[in-house]
Amino acid sequence: MSRIAVGVDIGGSHVTSQLYEIEHHQLVEGTRSRLPIDCHGEAGEVLDGWCRAIRGSTGGHSLVAMAGIGFAMPGPFDYPSGVARFRGVEKFDALYGVDVRREVMERLDLPQGYPVVFQNDATCFAIGVSYESEVKKHARFLAITLGTGFGSTFIHNHQPVAGQDGVPQSGFLYDEPFNGSNADNHFSTRWFTKRYQNLTGKKVSGVKELADMASDDQVVATLFRDFGDNLGFFLAPYLKSFNAACLVMGGNIALAYPLFRDRLHQKLHAAGIHPEVLVSSLGEEAALSGAAALCSATGGRVG
Repeated sequence: MSRIAVGVDIGGSHVTSQLYEIEHHQLVEGTRSRLPIDCHGEAGEVLDGWCRAIRGSTGGHSLVAMAGIGFAMPGPFDYPSGVARFRGVEKFDALYGVDVRREVMERLDLPQGYPVVFQNDATCFAIGVSYESEVKKHARFLAITLGTGFGSTFIHNHQPVAGQDGVPQSGFLYDEPFNGSNADNHFSTRWFTKRYQNLTGKKVSGVKELADMASDDQVVATLFRDFGDNLGFFLAPYLKSFNAACLVMGGNIALAYPLFRDRLHQKLHAAGIHPEVLVSSLGEEAALSGAAALCSATGGRVG
């Protein structure tokens, strides 16, 4: 008999659901369900799609007997109440003000009090990687996701930390000031594309295209070195005050880590800190695992 929860990762163009074995901190093979979602669709269409994915992952198991459903949800979202606050982010506008927890429970015919929990997708990624073999030896670490936005979560003993040890009250770094703006504007895809266009007058599709050009284009190579300098300079005081033994990176930009690795390390070492730096290979699996792990305090056994 195993305690099982459902992890759900909400993306702008898709939803993925998979069962998760709580005791062994691992996803259950053969239970992943992934469906396309129109993030500009009507609220009912989006919610129906999310619930179809959940049903698709449960197979012959009773959903009611499970430990709960955990959602890795992008913001803005009121995570404790389960109410969507999407506005100005070009996705899920139709869900603004909707009680997602209630709607999901009604669609899946779940009893009152059944655990349906929500957490920021970057935080779910961090919780998920905290059980990864290379990471779990570190009780304290910072996990960041580098992509269309800048996600971050400080972890101590598999739990997110906020408002202590130098961590902002929100627990996140995306809106912390940096270079006359905020961190999100500097450690995301749009920084690369905007900076490259300013320097060359040319447009690129994203960081992967730039990374492919780096060996032959000095402007691009310098761009990645500047990114490493900025990231190291920005993160150093937070890593130091939190006493983080490790920095874990995920997201599409992290795939280009070799192009900014040396400059990142130089800035961290110059600040007197030497955390282990790891690039997680888990990707979506980390978010699914972390979301499902949110249900670990509840019951539910399936055979």
